[in-house]
Amino acid sequence: MELHILEHSLKVASIEKEGIEICTHGLIKLAFLASKTRCKFFSLTETPEDYTIIVDEEGFKELPQSNLISVADSTWLALNVVSGGGNASSSQPIGVTKIAKSVIAPLADHNISVFMLSTYQTDFILVRERDLPMVMHTLSSEFTLFRVVNGETVAAHNLGISNGFVKPKLVPRPIIHPLSSPSNMFCVTSLDPDTLPSVATLLMDVMFYSRGSKEVGASGEDSTHIRFFSFSLIEGYISLVMDEQTAQRFPNNVLFTSASGELWKMVRIGGQPLGFDECGIVAQISEPLATADIPAYYISTFKFDHALVRKPW
Repeated sequence: MELHILEHSLKVASIEKEGIEICTHGLIKLAFLASKTRCKFFSLTETPEDYTIIVDEEGFKELPQSNLISVADSTWLALNVVSGGGNASSSQPIGVTKIAKSVIAPLADHNISVFMLSTYQTDFILVRERDLPMVMHTLSSEFTLFRVVNGETVAAHNLGISNGFVKPKLVPRPIIHPLSSPSNMFCVTSLDPDTLPSVATLLMDVMFYSRGSKEVGASGEDSTHIRFFSFSLIEGYISLVMDEQTAQRFPNNVLFTSASGELWKMVRIGGQPLGFDECGIVAQISEPLATADIPAYYISTFKFDHALVRKPW
């Protein structure tokens, strides 16, 4: 298999709920007027706590400076696994479980923290730029490594790793974080970018203005029903994660859905904000699922992690 190191230098940030209004203009530009920017990697995820944005440096310029925006103090790079041959059987797990043992577990064993973003199309493993030499050293025996430079895919070199490079001692998995599961079911879907203008108003309402459903216990709402919506526009491909009630608001035949109309159950990881330094959190969840051949998507946010598992599970 091939591991591609994408050329985007990424920022990971949290926008507080009350700060979304000052950011809406820039976020709308990034999501709906991408041709007016030089941004190639943009993802926005709303959780009950905040909005998490993952964006390249060009896109980050579209956001205002504000004390309501917290930025992780690292530059991140996105890795993408490309399978050769295209002969994967339909019984193979999809999503993060496909790379759990070949990528996520080895990085956790070598004390390398990752930030995951699963999309409808693929999985992105985000690593700190400063960790890249260690990442390449760890994965070079399993993958052919490539780096994207100015849009061209070229063989990746050792990035200065010398013969004296010392392999670190393997670290044990950290303790298991508490898990919770909201009651709502979720769709992982996409849409043709050409149809984006036809649903732009609806998407803006969902992304920025539909706030009633996230008030816990309001209007008799199930207290375990959470607000979660993710929109990604990465290199021209759109990915959406939303609960089934939100998906029903879209016109027929706009969203890409499977013939079975499959839904996904969410598991939230963390009893308090996880931070960015602990290693092995993704591995804790993805390795057992991979062993059981259970498909899953995984979305890290600024404060918590989220795994999506097909129903029934």
